[in-house]
Amino acid sequence: MSIPAFPVYLFDVDGTLTDSAQDICAAVRTVVNKLGYFPSDAFMRSYIGRHLDDLFLDLNPSFTKEEMAKMLADYRAVYHSFQHSNTKLYPGVMEAISKLGGRKSTATTKGTPTTRIVLEMFGLLPYFEHVQGTDGFPAKPQPDVIHKSLELFGAAPGDCLMVGDAPADMEAGRNAGVKICAVRYGYGNIEQMAKFEPDYWIDDLRELL
Repeated sequence: MSIPAFPVYLFDVDGTLTDSAQDICAAVRTVVNKLGYFPSDAFMRSYIGRHLDDLFLDLNPSFTKEEMAKMLADYRAVYHSFQHSNTKLYPGVMEAISKLGGRKSTATTKGTPTTRIVLEMFGLLPYFEHVQGTDGFPAKPQPDVIHKSLELFGAAPGDCLMVGDAPADMEAGRNAGVKICAVRYGYGNIEQMAKFEPDYWIDDLRELL
């Protein structure tokens, strides 16, 4: 199906623009191994794009809020220390983002400062009119991160295409009333994404052009 041009594009980051699982999983592993938990890479990858509290609680439902806050702070310190050394862009991302028209923003579970660092590191930042991370409000699948960009742009949901690789991206898009585009190359479960009946499916970001 041909994908029409949209006035606004919102992009998930991990698993959509960047292949960052190696850095993310290594940071999670560093934190939880110290506590006696040894999750598989497949388990950890399935949580990319969701808040890490979900992962922590599935490892141990009895973790307190204070314990999870400490684990999250430890994760962020370890993750930042890696300096994205094992992260890379997916094929076609630079070409797609640099050539795609419309106004662009992000809709990621990362915080905004970290997201800006990643986009700048890979040369993508100049092509984004806005950068929006999850800063002190509910993470996807709640629609808050999408609403933030739409409010800033003064855009209607129907003018926006949300592009992501995970069920949480699709659910957030549906909750926000925007069109949704699922990428097949990321970390998300294809069958779970399909339950949200994405408006479009792509195997390469250049299909948006």
